[in-house]
Amino acid sequence: MNDPNYYADKYNAYEDTPKRIRVLDSTLREGEQHPGVSFSIKQRIQIAWMLDYFGVDQIEISPIVSPDHKEATKTIIKQGLRADIVSHGRALTEDIDISLSCDAKWVAAYLGISDIHLKDKLRITKEQALERAVKTVSYAKDHGLKIRFTVEDGSRAEPEFLLKICKAIQEVGVDRISLPDTVGIMRPIGMYNFVKSIHSEIDTPLDVHVHNDIGFALANAFSACEAGVDQIHTTIDGIGERTGIPSLAEVAVALTYLYKSPNDFRLDMLADLSRLIEQYTTIKPYDSKPIVGTSAYKHKAGTHLAAILKNPAAYEPIPPRVVGNHRTIVFGELAGKTGAGYLMSLLGIKPDNETAKKVAAGLKNLRMGDVLDIPLEDRLERKIINDEKKRNIE
Repeated sequence: MNDPNYYADKYNAYEDTPKRIRVLDSTLREGEQHPGVSFSIKQRIQIAWMLDYFGVDQIEISPIVSPDHKEATKTIIKQGLRADIVSHGRALTEDIDISLSCDAKWVAAYLGISDIHLKDKLRITKEQALERAVKTVSYAKDHGLKIRFTVEDGSRAEPEFLLKICKAIQEVGVDRISLPDTVGIMRPIGMYNFVKSIHSEIDTPLDVHVHNDIGFALANAFSACEAGVDQIHTTIDGIGERTGIPSLAEVAVALTYLYKSPNDFRLDMLADLSRLIEQYTTIKPYDSKPIVGTSAYKHKAGTHLAAILKNPAAYEPIPPRVVGNHRTIVFGELAGKTGAGYLMSLLGIKPDNETAKKVAAGLKNLRMGDVLDIPLEDRLERKIINDEKKRNIE
C-alpha cells in the first residue's frame, strides 16, 4: 500500500462524487476590518489579481467605505478577472446604487436580524427588517444584478424569523444567502443544525461566514458544508474583525486533500499570499500557523528527523513544496544521536556512532535549546540521504 493516508481516508468516509465547495475571499473587505489594516488602491488591485490567479470563485470588496475603496472596486471590476467581484454594502438601496455606479454585476447586502441587532443597533422592528430585506433584493434584481444577502447574526436570531426572511428574499429572486456566525459562538454541531434548518426549507445556494472568537471558525465552516453550504468565506491568513475568519490556506488545503473538492487552486501560491499580506500589513503569521507558518514544516526531535529523511510522509500530511513552504530541520538538545549525525554530515564530517553520541551530548549540555535551523533544500536533502546510504553500506 503506497498511500500513507489510506486508512485515515477510510475514516473520513469520502463520497464517490465529492461536492464542489466554492471559496469567496474577503481579504479586501473583511480583511480591512482587522485593526491596523488599510490597503492602498494599488495593493487592493494586486491582491485581487493574485487571488484570481490562485483560483478563488468570488472576491469581495466594499465601495461604500471611502472614495478610495470605490475607485479600487471600479478598477478591479474593469480588469475582467475570472472570479466574480462582489460589491458589498448595507441592505439599503443607496448602497446598491453605489455598486451600480462601479459597474458591478454581483452585489452583497447585509442586515442584522437578531433581537440585539434589531433593538440596539438598527432600532427597527422585525417587520421593518423584513420589508428592508425584500426591498433591497428586489431593487438589485430590478437593476439586473445578482445579489447575495447576509442575515447578519443569524446564528443568534429567532429561528422562525430567520426562516421567514430567507423565504421572503428567495421569493423575490435572491441568488445566494449567507449564513453567518457573527460572534463565533457556535459549536460545530450547532452550526450544522443552524444551516440544516435553512437548507431543508429553501433552495437558494448558501454561503457560510464564520468568526473565530473562540477558535471554532474553520471547524464551523466545514460543519456548515456538511449541512448544505457550498461556499466558504475566507481571508488571507484569516485576518478580519476581532479574531478574523477562516484562513484561505487552511480552507483551500482542506478542500483539496480532506474533502476532495474539485477546485482548481494553485496551492503553491499560499506562502506567497501570506508573505504579501505580511508585507502590506506587518501582521506576521504566528510560527505554528498551519500551512504557511515558519514552523509548519520544521522537524526537531531526533526520531522525527530520522523518519522524514527516509520518508517525509511519516510526519508531513502534505509536501511543503505543494503549498509554497519549505522543510526545515532544527538542531539542538532534542536532536539525539541521529540528528547529530545529520549535522555532522552537513558539515562534511564523516559521522560514526560514538562521535555522533558525543555531539548529541554536547548539544544537550549547552542547555541552549535550539541551536541551529537549516532549511532542507533539495541539494542538502539529497546529500544527507546519500551519506546515510553510504554509511549503511559500509
